[in-house]
Amino acid sequence: MSSEQGQYVKYDFYKVDPLWRRLAPQERAEAREEFIATLDEFSSALETRSYSLVGVRGDCDLLLWKIGNSLEVHQALAGQLNRTRMGAYLSLPYSFLALTRRSQYVGRHRHPGQEGTRLTLQPQEAPYLIVYPFVKTRDWYQLPVEERQQMMNQHFAVGHKYPSVKINTSYSFGLDDQEFIVAFTTDKLEDFLNLVMELRETPASRYTLRDTPIFTCVAKGVREALEDLGI
Repeated sequence: MSSEQGQYVKYDFYKVDPLWRRLAPQERAEAREEFIATLDEFSSALETRSYSLVGVRGDCDLLLWKIGNSLEVHQALAGQLNRTRMGAYLSLPYSFLALTRRSQYVGRHRHPGQEGTRLTLQPQEAPYLIVYPFVKTRDWYQLPVEERQQMMNQHFAVGHKYPSVKINTSYSFGLDDQEFIVAFTTDKLEDFLNLVMELRETPASRYTLRDTPIFTCVAKGVREALEDLGI
């Protein structure tokens, strides 16, 4: 098992209180700018990507995907956002914590067009992000390593048939309620749908215990994503 230091990854899904849309437009605009300025203050310590889920899911409206080198910086930003005027109107129905590490199954493998190491996430520029927590059955971990590797190789082979889909995996063992957080970027949602359908037929899929909820997110700048909550 690797002891190399990975990155701390957070997926924070926010829901806006309907009372937010009843505020005066000027008050909302000023609160949005304060929220954005707070994110900017942490830009040197955290890489943050923003996504809108407005019109996609009913239980959350905004995703902030944040990548940093310590848990404390994530907590510091969360505290600062809570103290903003807009923070008073936001709840956090889903929040996932994970770390990057090297995969025991992938090794030096690279997906075409995907740079970097497994210890550093480099999110791809794409219009869509699909995120979900993932848990395998305990039976999976009792299988011989060679048998698991063979099934994972079949898994990878299916993935290579869909080059528009890029994977970003981080690990939550002992840190959160799931074992992995899996995030896929793509510019073709139909490719991701077909990929998942095909993966259901692979031997490894019988060892999936949980892979929901699934979030389909639309990439937008922070200001544009916040304006989806009500200008």
